[in-house]
Amino acid sequence: MPLMKSWVESANTPETDFPLNNLPYGSFRTEDGEAHCGVAIGDMILDVTALEEDGLLMASDEEDEVFFFGDWTEFMGLGPDVWAAFRAKITKLLSAENGDAPELVSYLVPQVGTEMLMPFSVSEYTDFYAGKNHAVNVGTMFRGPENALPPNWLSIPIGYNGRASSVVVSGTDVRRPWGQLKGPNDDLPRFAPCARFDLELEMGAIVGTPSEGMVSVQEADDMIFGYVLLNDWSARDIQAWEYQPLGPFQAKATATSVSPWIVTKAALEGFRTSTPDRERELLPYLQEPGPMLYDIELAVTLAPEGKDATTIARTNYNEMYYSAAQQLCHHTTSGCAMNTGDLLGSGTISGPEKENRGSLLELSWGGKEPLTLDTGETRSFLEDGDTLTLTGHAQGDGFRIGFGSCTGTILPAGENKHA
Repeated sequence: MPLMKSWVESANTPETDFPLNNLPYGSFRTEDGEAHCGVAIGDMILDVTALEEDGLLMASDEEDEVFFFGDWTEFMGLGPDVWAAFRAKITKLLSAENGDAPELVSYLVPQVGTEMLMPFSVSEYTDFYAGKNHAVNVGTMFRGPENALPPNWLSIPIGYNGRASSVVVSGTDVRRPWGQLKGPNDDLPRFAPCARFDLELEMGAIVGTPSEGMVSVQEADDMIFGYVLLNDWSARDIQAWEYQPLGPFQAKATATSVSPWIVTKAALEGFRTSTPDRERELLPYLQEPGPMLYDIELAVTLAPEGKDATTIARTNYNEMYYSAAQQLCHHTTSGCAMNTGDLLGSGTISGPEKENRGSLLELSWGGKEPLTLDTGETRSFLEDGDTLTLTGHAQGDGFRIGFGSCTGTILPAGENKHA
C-alpha cells in the first residue's frame, strides 16, 4: 500500500511517523487542563473528544459518548468490529478527498508543546522473557553458554506478573530505586540506591476485548487492540539478590515507560511476519495459524545530562521467539481472565550482533565491556541525568508507521528516611 494522502499536509511526508496510513490513538491535556482522546496525524492531534461532544464523531451508532473521560479504555472494550468502523470514519475525515476539511481545522492541536497522558488505564501488567538472543546472552553471562537457556524456555513463553501501578507515560522522570544489595564478597546485604540501573527495549501489547477461560492463538490476536514501545527499567543488582527462587520483584517495580501513542493492529497489518524457525516443536495450542509478529525497526539512544544523544542499539521486533498472541494465549491456559487494558511486555528485544542488544547488561556484558558514547563518556549502567529514548517504526512504500518516542530521564535516588 502506498502513502495515503491527507489534507493535513505534514502527514504527507515520508519522514513523519503519523501519516494517514497510521492514525494511532493517544490522550492529551487541553489548555483548560482536561484530558482528551486524540488521533495523531502528521505533526497535529485530532481532538476526538471534542468531535464527539459536538456530535460530529461517535464511536459507533449503538454507543453513547465513550471518549468523555479522555482515554481509550472504554473504546477498547467495544471490540474489533467497532475498532474497524471507527478507523474507517477517522480515515475518511482526514483524507485529502474530504470536502469538509475546513470545518475540522479547529479540532487540530499541535503536538509540539502538548502534554501527553497515559492513553489507557492499565488493568494488569505482565512482562515476558521471550527474546531468544537476550535470554541466551543473559544466561551465558550467569550460567555459561552450555546452560544459557533454562530447560523450559524453548517450549513455553516465560513471564511474571508485574505492577500495573509502575506503568508511566513517556516523558515521566524515573527515580533511581533503593533496595537490598549484596555483592559476591559481602556476608550480608545492605540497603542502598541501585548501582546497576538498566533499560530494556521492549514492545507492549494492549488487550482490548476481555476473555474468560483459555483462548487460542488466533483468538488472542483478535483480542489485541494495539502496540506501544515499552522500556522495562530494571535494577540489576537488586534483582541479583532477590530473584531466587521466585523471580523478579522490586527490581522491576520502579517504573515501566510506554510511548503515548497506541498503534493499532490495522495499521500494522501489512508488516506481519512469522516467528523464527524452532529447534523444538511447540505444543499444538501454541502453534500459530499465520504470521503473528511484525517487522518493526527499533532503536535506543542515550543522552547524558546536557549532552547529545548516542544511538546505543538498533534491532527489530521480528527477533522475538514468541509473538504477543502466543504470550496472551499461554496466559489464559490456567483459566485466568484477561481484562480490557491488560498490558503484555514482550521481553527484551535483542538481535544477533552486539549493536542489536536491547539492554546495557548485554551491551556492556555485565559491566566488563563498558560502552563508549559519542561524547567520549562510558557506560556500564545508567547514571543520574541520563535520558533514554526508544523509537520504532515499520517502513512502508514511501511512508512509515511510527510509534513516536518513549523517553525517560533518571533522577537521583531520593532521601532514605527509614534507614
